[in-house]
Amino acid sequence: MTTTTLRPVFVGLRAGLVVLVVALITVVVARTLLDRDPLTAPILALTALVALAIGVTAPRGGPAGPGDLRRGRIGLAFLTVVLVCLVWLRPEAAYLVFPTSFLYVHLLPGHRGTLAVLAATGAAVLALGAHEGWRVAGVVGPVIGAGVVVLLGRAYQALAREVEEREALVVRLLATQERLAATERAAGALSERAALARELHDTVAQGLASIQLLLHAAERADPAGPGVQHVQLARRTAAANLDETRRFIRERTPTLVGEDGLGPALRRLADTQWKHEGLTVRVRVADALRLPMPVGTAILRIAQGAMSNTIQHAEASNVTLSVVHGDGTVRLTVSDDGRGFDVEATEARPSSQDSFGLRSTRERVDALGGALEVVSAPGEGTTLVVDLPIALDLSVETPAVVGR
Repeated sequence: MTTTTLRPVFVGLRAGLVVLVVALITVVVARTLLDRDPLTAPILALTALVALAIGVTAPRGGPAGPGDLRRGRIGLAFLTVVLVCLVWLRPEAAYLVFPTSFLYVHLLPGHRGTLAVLAATGAAVLALGAHEGWRVAGVVGPVIGAGVVVLLGRAYQALAREVEEREALVVRLLATQERLAATERAAGALSERAALARELHDTVAQGLASIQLLLHAAERADPAGPGVQHVQLARRTAAANLDETRRFIRERTPTLVGEDGLGPALRRLADTQWKHEGLTVRVRVADALRLPMPVGTAILRIAQGAMSNTIQHAEASNVTLSVVHGDGTVRLTVSDDGRGFDVEATEARPSSQDSFGLRSTRERVDALGGALEVVSAPGEGTTLVVDLPIALDLSVETPAVVGR
């Protein structure tokens, strides 16, 4: 039985209790008026108080908090006192013990609810016996009613617990489904990047490598020819574009952040791609740091872009790269002792090549819901600080960062 099929059961039980209470109160009022009881006024007043107390004490649906239970038990104590007074004045009011017993089972923990139902049933039997004489029906009827109340009350509580458990399970399943879909989207994005990298390697990179070899052969064949300078320039241009294409391929190739962790991945890059003569790269990342794969990949891509800027433009001797895990965020800091630049002036030139990488980095960080700060000045080095939330929106597809 699912949660959606259990809800009508609860609604039906509550509606049935409301109808029962209204019917019994109507019987008490009608009998009092028809019998022209000399105590009509106090009986009607007590009946109104009973109806009010039941309305205040009855559960509202959903899980009850501590405040609701406290209010309900206070109302139940008041209802018990008023109902006892009414039962001694009108014997028909003894039947109101039946719906009231549901409140005992619902609001009182464990066996206390059962004992309260038995006590209320005994009071009803005594009241009926005192007013109408002792009969078997006056004893058996309330006792059977008490048994039905206890069984239905326990069944109601069991169903309510099952509903809460099923609703919690549905919430967890939906959350898991969302995470799975996000992971699949991220895996699809990584697969597309890998496919693009392979295509570039097999086409553009190979073509540029062939052009470079052909130009080099032409240069060797006629080193003193009239067009050798143009051949050399074309060869150098092809070599530079080949390097850029290979870097682009490396940045699009999925990394092993999820398997090895972010620290080892950054250190591998420092020992391979970022290793240049005269440049010392220090990576300060705890090996025990484990981030969700999309977060780690985003940090890695941003670090690659920042290091590409440093290597191409900064003329730095030392670069320090650190990653720190904070409260719900992760901070990447890349600091170099290079020649620095004017941040405001660079960002004010949107068409310049120098501003493209910085603008791309800012767009990437903004798309991930993070914050970027760049501190630099000519001759004073550059510090880039990126703060990203741990829970990224995995539906965002962000570009690689190239150039400053």
